[in-house]
Amino acid sequence: MLKKEIKKMDILSLAIGAIIGTGAFILPGTMFLKAGMINSIIAILIGGFIMVGIEKNYGYLLHKFPVAGGEYAFTYDAFGWKHALTCGWFLTLAYSSLVPFNATGLAFVAKFIMPGVLKIGYLYTIAGSSIYLGEIGIAIFALCFFAYLNIKGVKLASNFQNIMVFLLVGIVFLFLSLAIAKVGIENSYTTTFLKGQTINLSNILKILSIAPMLFVGFDCIPQVAEELNFEAKEASKLAVVSILIGALIYCSILFFTSFGVTLEEIISGKITWATGHTVEYYFGKVGLWSLGLALLSAIIAGINGFYMAASRLLFAMSRGKILPEFFGVLDPKYHTPKNAILFILGISLIAPWFGRNVLGWIVGTSSVGASIGYLYTSLSSYKLYKEEHKKVYLPSIFGSIAGIIFLILLLVPGLNSSLSMPSAIIVIVWGIIGLSFYKFYDLQVVHYTVEELDKLILNRDKDGNFQGK
Repeated sequence: MLKKEIKKMDILSLAIGAIIGTGAFILPGTMFLKAGMINSIIAILIGGFIMVGIEKNYGYLLHKFPVAGGEYAFTYDAFGWKHALTCGWFLTLAYSSLVPFNATGLAFVAKFIMPGVLKIGYLYTIAGSSIYLGEIGIAIFALCFFAYLNIKGVKLASNFQNIMVFLLVGIVFLFLSLAIAKVGIENSYTTTFLKGQTINLSNILKILSIAPMLFVGFDCIPQVAEELNFEAKEASKLAVVSILIGALIYCSILFFTSFGVTLEEIISGKITWATGHTVEYYFGKVGLWSLGLALLSAIIAGINGFYMAASRLLFAMSRGKILPEFFGVLDPKYHTPKNAILFILGISLIAPWFGRNVLGWIVGTSSVGASIGYLYTSLSSYKLYKEEHKKVYLPSIFGSIAGIIFLILLLVPGLNSSLSMPSAIIVIVWGIIGLSFYKFYDLQVVHYTVEELDKLILNRDKDGNFQGK
């Protein structure tokens, strides 16, 4: 049994820390400003609005099923174990891929804060990125350290998360406030992104297509539902707050970055880290070190948050007898899903060997996994709400349409927003692994009656009533 140790502040920092990771500090220069500042801000705000609508489905279902596994448990109750496996497995991809996404960002930070320190032991060059043993080493250390921290217990991990998120949010808004006070909103740099810029639907859709990745994190809350020491309906309110804060931080960092670079510099790719360049331009090395602390906080919060979410999801699927029992083993001392955490660590250790190019690949794969989770949650909400209340729940219609649109934008070839080839390969390989679990466990699952699986997954009694945490 998982311990009920998570408080309201813990859950809010978990969600915000998962939403705001490495991408919030890197994507302004590599993607957002290239698509147009206004276009990106519009896309981020629309994405946040869509996520709030989708969250209403989570709020309804979390109140019904406050159990570990979230979307997986919702889908199981609505559509059965086969759909639950599909949903849970691809959602695991969304969460677990963002663990190394954040870890590889450590080398990126070090490159600017301490130039050359990690460029030790050149190994090879892949896709234009030189791979050094020092950069791999720092990422591996972070992955192992936070795996250990999560095994030690959710309370220790949550306390660490609270500190990191407080630093992250505080430093971001401090920089923005100081920059506005120093040069004003209408400065020579920012105006280059506004003059002659028109609203471009294709660019808006390109940024909107990765909204599932940008905001994935609020849905980490259902994964730790069994460990909440307060009512589930309160968790839903905190999820909405985390989405709104996340959108505000994305837009703030994007807007701040435009204060120190020009459109020409962004398009030409002359500046490696646009946000860091702006900070150093206005605040020197002290500012750059402070930004490094904010980014470090975001990286740590992201690694920690997605370790927690992915491990609870794998634990729940194992408890439902759909994944091997290995994933459901709890640490005898700390009562945390130890083997699930170690599995995430194992697959995360692959990414650092591909350098910073892997960051772009993971943006797409995470968006696909999250979109599948959002779609299944919304469809489950539609079916279960209609069965219970004999009427349609409008957020479920909204969320289902949004999930389908996200998947179209990502999976239809030829679109400006479609997956890159490496991202597509990762999604396909992950799907094949999931299919092997389906084939292997198909015979095992049919040996359980529906009532037995209900008890295993959702803790129901023989009459179908939920028995609480």
